[in-house]
Amino acid sequence: MTTPMMQQYREAKDRHPGMLLLFRAGDFYELFFEDAEIVSRVLHIALTSRDGKVPMAGFPHHALEVHLQKLLKAGHRIAVCDQVEDASQAKGRLVRREVTRVVTPGTLTDDNLLDPRGLNHLVA
Repeated sequence: MTTPMMQQYREAKDRHPGMLLLFRAGDFYELFFEDAEIVSRVLHIALTSRDGKVPMAGFPHHALEVHLQKLLKAGHRIAVCDQVEDASQAKGRLVRREVTRVVTPGTLTDDNLLDPRGLNHLVA
């Protein structure tokens, strides 16, 4: 049985093929299925499961920039799906989420993610 939140995750994932989907759930970014397995290996974080069936990994939202940098260095493309309304506004329904950032090695403009000592990709 698929929960409404997992359906929301799958829809966002389907709209961003070939990317790791960081899915905000409260104070954490969570990843599921193959994305969870990849991120667990790259970031050296625990791989758990949801309901004993779905591979899951996650990290606190305040660690996003650090983990984005590591994932980019490993050559991954990332879609960040954030909660775009406060949970208190949802009032018994699913919190709205949208992809708010797509980050790839060729689209970096954030100084926090650029390596000042190394080569940075530029797409023209």
